[in-house]
Amino acid sequence: HYQRHYYAQRGLHGKGANRHGKSGEDIVLRVPLGTVVSDRDTGERLGDLTAPGQPLIVARGARGGRGNARFVTSTNRAPRRADLGRAGDERWIHMELKLLADVGVIGFPNAGKSTLVSRLSAATPKIADYAFTTLQPSLGIVRVGVGASFVIADLPGLIPGAAEGKGLGIRFLRHTERTRLLIHLVDLDPSNGRDPVEDYQAIQHELAAYSETLAVRPQVVAGSKADLPGTGGRQEALQQFCKERGIAFHAISSVTGLGLDPLLRDVAGRLRSPEWAPAAV
Repeated sequence: HYQRHYYAQRGLHGKGANRHGKSGEDIVLRVPLGTVVSDRDTGERLGDLTAPGQPLIVARGARGGRGNARFVTSTNRAPRRADLGRAGDERWIHMELKLLADVGVIGFPNAGKSTLVSRLSAATPKIADYAFTTLQPSLGIVRVGVGASFVIADLPGLIPGAAEGKGLGIRFLRHTERTRLLIHLVDLDPSNGRDPVEDYQAIQHELAAYSETLAVRPQVVAGSKADLPGTGGRQEALQQFCKERGIAFHAISSVTGLGLDPLLRDVAGRLRSPEWAPAAV
């Protein structure tokens, strides 16, 4: 059970001797960092809560009335006038959580995203040999040297049509909007029957369909499961594709650790740009 309606405390009535009534207490809802608040009826975005302790007023309380004593003048000692005040705001709001992460790991289901995140960080996402193992995004902190770190997000797998809601669709595409960089994981395993270059292009199409800014978000492409037999030709084709387009490429295996250190150094180096504001604390 969860609470849907919230009411701030009612103010008290004024008393004799022209005393004001006591104001009611504010009601404060605590929400996770990354919460976007909108008016449900108009769609107006009211705020984007990205800083700890950041306040946002979504509905203002009533203003108390004023009795005739407030309108006394030197020439009118008993005015027949009063102010009834103003009722408080009522509003339906919609709250949406967009995870705050420096790096997002994207790719087809079962490409090895959760295994990669578990190897690079202390996160423990669910790992299994079937599609859509990850049903909720999970965050991990990656330590890079002494005192340096970044936040990495394991995002559920995308499939063609995700931008229209297919699979887990838009529900998780929104989390990629917060990231500064994407690790695009492409499965090199020949047993999946798919072409790695076509897989890459399919995911890129979904990013572009969802948001133009996502389509140009900086990326590092990682060919996963590079330790498996029969991946050599697939790896070479994907690597050449990336080279022709100026995209960084790494062949990795999260199981054996192959290529993980170079990948980590590359990602950390790209995040050290002057304008980077890390999400990790």
